Amino acid sequence: MSNRLLTVSAVLLIALGVWLMAPGVPQVAVPPATTATPSAIAASGPPATRVPAEASAPAPSAVPRAIPDGYRVQIPRLGIDLPLREGDSARDVVNQQTPEHAAFHFPGTYLPGDGDNSYFYAHARTGMFLSLWNAREGDEVVIVAPDGTQLVYVVSEVHPRIPPTETSWLDPTGSERLTLQTSTGPRPGDPRFIVVAVRKTP
Repeated sequence: MSNRLLTVSAVLLIALGVWLMAPGVPQVAVPPATTATPSAIAASGPPATRVPAEASAPAPSAVPRAIPDGYRVQIPRLGIDLPLREGDSARDVVNQQTPEHAAFHFPGTYLPGDGDNSYFYAHARTGMFLSLWNAREGDEVVIVAPDGTQLVYVVSEVHPRIPPTETSWLDPTGSERLTLQTSTGPRPGDPRFIVVAVRKTP
């Protein structure tokens, strides 16, 4: 992504941490981090996921693009099964009108199967990403393509308290992964809840 797009995306990501919490949803204590140390959460994440692209695997040949209709994200153990749609920054952030009953692809990040970081977000509401709060290492995340092809990922990191100013989770990683985000509360300073899943090897 260009520096300008990254800057715009970073600002929008901070805002998304606010708007995805359901009005009227009772405050539920987010569990303490169990899969990352406090220092890793306070920083940009585990060092293995933060290395510059030029120092990691070769960059994928694909470029970031919008997600076509017909994709779904499923996390069977958590009861998540949602259509994936392309995010819209004006709608979702400026106008605070993120639709329900879907998860959204953050514009400018990669698509599943393209060999890099695919970033998705959804409301912390029942039937959407609220149960993401119960994610744990080893959970399978399935991306179903329009043709029925299934890409299977395995949760490798759970970060329940990411500061809203931390935007490096949008960055390309040079290896295939999903980054899933939802909210932990309605206030601007409330942390984001982020889950990382890596492509399952045969």
